[in-house]
Amino acid sequence: MSSHKHHEHLERIKQAIHNSKELSEEEKSNSLKHIEEWIEEDKASGTLYEELLSLTEKFEPILAELGLI
Repeated sequence: MSSHKHHEHLERIKQAIHNSKELSEEEKSNSLKHIEEWIEEDKASGTLYEELLSLTEKFEPILAELGLI
C-alpha cells in the first residue's frame, strides 16, 4: 500500500473515532493520539525511503562498475 493510501486510511479512521458515539472522550483522545503517531511514522518512513532511493541512484554506477549489480 502506498504511503499516500495508508495516510488516507488513517485519516478516515480518525474521522470515525471522532464521530463515534460508543467511545468516551478519553478513549477518543487516546485513540487519536495513536493515529497521529502512526501518521508521523508513516511520513518518516516515506522520507527514509526517498533518502535511501536517492543514495541508491548515486551508488548504482559505482556498484555496476564493480560488477556487484
